[in-house]
Amino acid sequence: MSVSRFSSLFALALLAAAGCRPPRVEPLSGAVAPVQMLPKGTLPEGRRKIVFTWELRDGDISARGDGVARIASPDSVRLDFFLGGGMGGGAAVLIGDSLRVPGPDMVRKLVPPRALLWASLGKFDVPAEPDTVVRVDGAMLRADIGAPAHWRATFRGDTLSRLERVDGGRLQEWVERSADHKVQYRNEAARRSLSLVILQSDVVAPFDPSIWRL
Repeated sequence: MSVSRFSSLFALALLAAAGCRPPRVEPLSGAVAPVQMLPKGTLPEGRRKIVFTWELRDGDISARGDGVARIASPDSVRLDFFLGGGMGGGAAVLIGDSLRVPGPDMVRKLVPPRALLWASLGKFDVPAEPDTVVRVDGAMLRADIGAPAHWRATFRGDTLSRLERVDGGRLQEWVERSADHKVQYRNEAARRSLSLVILQSDVVAPFDPSIWRL
């Protein structure tokens, strides 16, 4: 191989690697606000059953199906995923700080890390950090948690609409909840995304205790 050809291939490899790097996080905009303005971001009281469809994109691979979330405020949720065509499924249980996801690797890819999974349901629960900066920009309130920031939370009113995990000034993972009953999770480094569309959300009677055991 010639030196020029090797140099060209090496340059292309560097460009490809750079293209896969997570994006940088821009500084917060808006007016500085007191930390006390940060909403608590808790689950609604009671029990709810949520029915949704999901689609996973993992690089060049995609899968889709249906799912059910059973939520017991303030700190318990069970997720069941069913692969389209009756090809299988899996489940996850999150109780407080404990997240259990047994089963095949695909099921683990359907479940965000604990803090982001809570955020997908509207609950703001990130590890404690020594510093928090809050800014208000119109109807949006944003907070950087940590110094340097490890988390960025966005609230619309009292509702948590987005949570981002940051490392080294770059966006690693995020969850966003929109007003049209959609939830989006994205792992930037892995090029993996999960989209949920909520079809139904109902208040229900207390769940059988057996559902929390996997």
